[in-house]
Amino acid sequence: MSFEIQADRRTFLQASALAGVGYWVTGSLRAAESKSSLEQIQVACVGVGGKGKSDVQNMSRHGKIFALCDVDSQFLKGMAKAYKTDNTFTDYREMLDQMGDRIDAVVISVPDHNHAVIASKAMKMGKHVHCQKPLTRTIWEARRLGEIAREMGVATQMGNQFTAFNPMRKAAAQIKAGQLGTVKEVHVWTNRPIWPQGERRPMIKPVPKTLDWNVWLGPAQYRPYGDGYHPFSWRGWWDFGTGALGDMACHTCNLPFMALNMRDPKSVEAECPEHDGDSYPNRSKIKFEFPELAGRAPFTLYWYDGGNIPSAELFSGVTLTTKDDDGKEVPPPYKSGSLIVGDAAKMYAAGDYADLGVQIIGDVKELNPEYPISPGHEKEWFIAMGDSKQPAMSNFPDYAGPLVETILLGNLAVWKRGRVEWDPKNLKSNDPALEKIVHCEYRDGYQV
Repeated sequence: MSFEIQADRRTFLQASALAGVGYWVTGSLRAAESKSSLEQIQVACVGVGGKGKSDVQNMSRHGKIFALCDVDSQFLKGMAKAYKTDNTFTDYREMLDQMGDRIDAVVISVPDHNHAVIASKAMKMGKHVHCQKPLTRTIWEARRLGEIAREMGVATQMGNQFTAFNPMRKAAAQIKAGQLGTVKEVHVWTNRPIWPQGERRPMIKPVPKTLDWNVWLGPAQYRPYGDGYHPFSWRGWWDFGTGALGDMACHTCNLPFMALNMRDPKSVEAECPEHDGDSYPNRSKIKFEFPELAGRAPFTLYWYDGGNIPSAELFSGVTLTTKDDDGKEVPPPYKSGSLIVGDAAKMYAAGDYADLGVQIIGDVKELNPEYPISPGHEKEWFIAMGDSKQPAMSNFPDYAGPLVETILLGNLAVWKRGRVEWDPKNLKSNDPALEKIVHCEYRDGYQV
């Protein structure tokens, strides 16, 4: 397909939308149903099992599911029937090359190591892209996807869906407005990993007949198939996933990132068990140091996973409780959350997304600043397709890319099991041995 053909279709869709007959309705924050199938955004979804299944469902509320791609035919067959499309593929490259002139937007819901190669190809073809979290497996990829998105002028969004959670946006606005005074510390914890980490590779087994293992591996170096990879446990392997930190920090660090412009740390330090460089260690504690930035005071972020949790005295004064799986009220820390400590007060946000409640602790009056109300996560992306002046909050260049760059820096320290000094402008550490973690090599046939 040629870029000119796709540009013509994009121009038509944007013009229709801005005229009020497509998805974008001028002067409002709502998506409207298209009055003609020709005006619908035609969506291709890469990865339709697991999280991909709900992503397809969510996108179908706003656009037409036009093509589906999955390396596993058992997932692909049922979804193709459900969404009444014969446009099915196991290789995203074939899908984009064959159907690119009829695809407007691409949704990526596959293992982390394939995110960047799929997103970059789609954006370079002029497609709007929604990619699941974490945006990429490496820091360099996160920076590069943001650059490509800006160069191509496409609408982008990372799938950390609770970026659109309005109570969290309010909490972030309160912190920005000085609710806690000057923030000195941030503590974030998770109950991940809930998959094996720190283990040896599984026993080699025959590849299931329904799975295209070579395409599943994508840009990663070849290894034989085993039971510990597809469809879920890949997160614990350095070649494929980003460990507990990459899995959950796009959610649990979302509030402090939004509130504190949490980017460009100067150093990071990790405590964790020994690991073989193949599987992530089963637990870690990571310390990020952030310098002053654009008037925001310096602060320290502490990350805990694998059973590590903040000290009990940090929760002094917290009365907010959550219910465990048996319905019993339990005090923090419970499974996951964040605690943001200022010199005037502190804020406890319970749950992965601040969705289990927010409490301000301290002798301060609650502030009620204005903040941008979200019309819904996926809807933000569809609105952005019609109006580039209204990007989704979690767009690649301004939000998702910088968030993921910050988060994944922690894995450099985990790899080293120590302290790393960081130059965020040039994506360089003080240890040349870490370059392969910052910017990996790809197998032939794959590039960013």
